[in-house]
Amino acid sequence: MLIVALIVNLVVLVPVTVLLLVGGRFAVSWWGQITPSRSILLAIYLSFIAASVLFLFWPLEPAIITLLALQITYKILSAFTVRVMSNPVVIANLFVAAFHTAALVLHSMPAL
Repeated sequence: MLIVALIVNLVVLVPVTVLLLVGGRFAVSWWGQITPSRSILLAIYLSFIAASVLFLFWPLEPAIITLLALQITYKILSAFTVRVMSNPVVIANLFVAAFHTAALVLHSMPAL
C-alpha cells in the first residue's frame, strides 16, 4: 500500500507542478500570483516528487512512512491556515491526506 501512496503522489503532484510552472488562470485562481511563497510551495512539491520517485526504486519503509506522515500533517494544516474549505487545493489536500492515512493504517495492520 505504501507504493500505491507514492504513485498517488506522482499522479497528483506532477500535473500540479506543471500547472504551477506554466501558470495560467487556474494556477492564479488556486495558488495566487507568482510570489516567493508560491515558489517555496513549488519547491516543496518538487521535493515530494523527488522523494516519491526515489522511494519507488529504493523502498525504505521508515522513510516512506515519514514522508507520508509529513504530507498528511502539511495537508491537514493547510485547511486551518487557508481557512477556506471551498478552495480546490485545500479540498484536494484533504482527500490525499485521507488516502495517505488509510495507506498507513492498512500498512500497519497485521496480515490475515
